[in-house]
Amino acid sequence: MRKGKATKYPIPHWSYSSLLSYLRNPLAWYKRYVERVYDMPSGPSAFIGKAGHTALQHYYGGMSPDASVALGLESLRAVDDSEIEFGASGRTKKARREKRQHMEGEYLQAIGFYLAKAPKYKRIYGIEHSATTQVPGLPLPIKAISDLVVASPKRGHVDIVDHKFVESFSPLGADKPLFVLQAIFNYYTVQSSFNKPVARFILQECRKRKNKDGSSQMRRYILDYKDYESDFEVFHRLVKEASAEIATRKSYLPNPSDMFEGKNSFDIYRLGL
Repeated sequence: MRKGKATKYPIPHWSYSSLLSYLRNPLAWYKRYVERVYDMPSGPSAFIGKAGHTALQHYYGGMSPDASVALGLESLRAVDDSEIEFGASGRTKKARREKRQHMEGEYLQAIGFYLAKAPKYKRIYGIEHSATTQVPGLPLPIKAISDLVVASPKRGHVDIVDHKFVESFSPLGADKPLFVLQAIFNYYTVQSSFNKPVARFILQECRKRKNKDGSSQMRRYILDYKDYESDFEVFHRLVKEASAEIATRKSYLPNPSDMFEGKNSFDIYRLGL
């Protein structure tokens, strides 16, 4: 590789979220990951999920369930109103206050469901483990955060666990392409950090709203990496081609149909910003 070649890229690394953002909406990606402008509010569900992750981080770190839940609630209450996308229903202070109370109630219910059936692990190697690694053959490093890195039933191996708080269970399970893409990002970073073979990616979903039929609020999907060797080839090709694009791209177009940032990205494009 020619000296200094990596400096031509506008970003220092790829992550699962940044790659998805680029594929979905190049202009929104440029704003966030190149210009580092973070002015787009997120919906209530995102903050409920973050609070749940905070609680589980402390719970699996050895804290009591009550203390863990309290810390998650504290993190939720620390979020400023300006960071939350309340929608048309949040135009008044009273409406926003009621919405936040609803968010807290939904968080407490969801984390209660999770902790009531919280999976147990023989040994935990990492909690909210963040790592960046250079993968042979890829032009840019990749970065990922793993909720848990745990001992696998397969001797000498580790598993990666990802928590998700959802409105409804994923119908396609771990075969969903997005799950596989995320799993491969985590695979490489965990393998490089712990120097152990990685066996599985486990997606542990918790449904936030109580099931009317009384069925379990928890559902687990398991992706065994040995069954997805061909997807690693696709992953490499995708990252290489995306990297080649951003290295030479002179302009970034909006995607008005993007349900998350379509309007904002189109406004930026229209105003020539």
